[in-house]
Amino acid sequence: MLGTGLIKGLIETGRNFVGSYHDEARLTTVEYPEEKIPAKENGRNFPFLVFDGDDAQAGLRCVACQICEKECPPQCIYIIKSKDKKPDYAGKPQLYPATFDIDVSVCMSCQICVEVCPFEAIKMDQVFELSTTDRFDKLLLKKTDLAKPNTYFHQLHPTDAAEIDVRLADEKRKAEEKAKAAAAAAAAKAAAPAAPAKAVATVALASPQPKPTEAPGVTNAVSANPPSTPPTSPSGTTPEAKP
Repeated sequence: MLGTGLIKGLIETGRNFVGSYHDEARLTTVEYPEEKIPAKENGRNFPFLVFDGDDAQAGLRCVACQICEKECPPQCIYIIKSKDKKPDYAGKPQLYPATFDIDVSVCMSCQICVEVCPFEAIKMDQVFELSTTDRFDKLLLKKTDLAKPNTYFHQLHPTDAAEIDVRLADEKRKAEEKAKAAAAAAAAKAAAPAAPAKAVATVALASPQPKPTEAPGVTNAVSANPPSTPPTSPSGTTPEAKP
C-alpha cells in the first residue's frame, strides 16, 4: 500500500514523543553541548600516539617505521625519522620520530594506520570537537599534540588496551630472557679457552718426575767386576807379597 512506510515512521515518532516523558530509553536526543552521549568503545574519530611511562617523548612506542605514512589513503601523515636511537618498551635501541604530524582536515578516520602499525603505537581517539577558526595550522596536529599516555588509551578502549598490554609484556619478557641467554653464552665462550690451559698446568704439576737414566754398560760395572781380595792362609793370616 502506498504510504505505509510514512505511516510507520510517524507512529514511531509519536511513540518516542509520548514515551520521552516517562521512559529515558525514548530520549533519542540530548541537550548538546550541556549533555553528551557517552562514546562507544569502538567509536573512532582521529588518530593519536600512545606512550608508556611519564615522559611523552621518551616513552613513545612509535619507531618511525613510516608504514602508516605510506599506507595512509589521503596522505595526511608526515614523519621525519631521527638520527639517533633510544630504548623502546622492550629495551631494544630503536629510532623514533623527530617529526610526526597529522593533518586532521584531510584525515578520513579510516583507521588503516592503526591496522598496519606493528608496534601498537597509533590508535584512534574519540574526540570530535576540533572546530577552529584557523583551518591551516590549528588542524595540523604535531607530535606533542598527538602524544597520549597508555592510561588514556585504557579509558577509551579498555578491552583492546588490556590485550595489547599482555602481548607487549610477553614480548618484553622474551626479549629480556634472550638478552640474558646471549650474555651467559658470551661469558661462557670467553671463559672456555682459559679452562684447558689451567687443567694442563695442574696435571703437569701433579705428575711424578722421571728418574734419570744411567748410561748402558756403566750401571753394572761395579757388580760385574768386584774388587779382588787377597787370599788368606789356612791359619787366617795373609801371606806377605813377594818382592
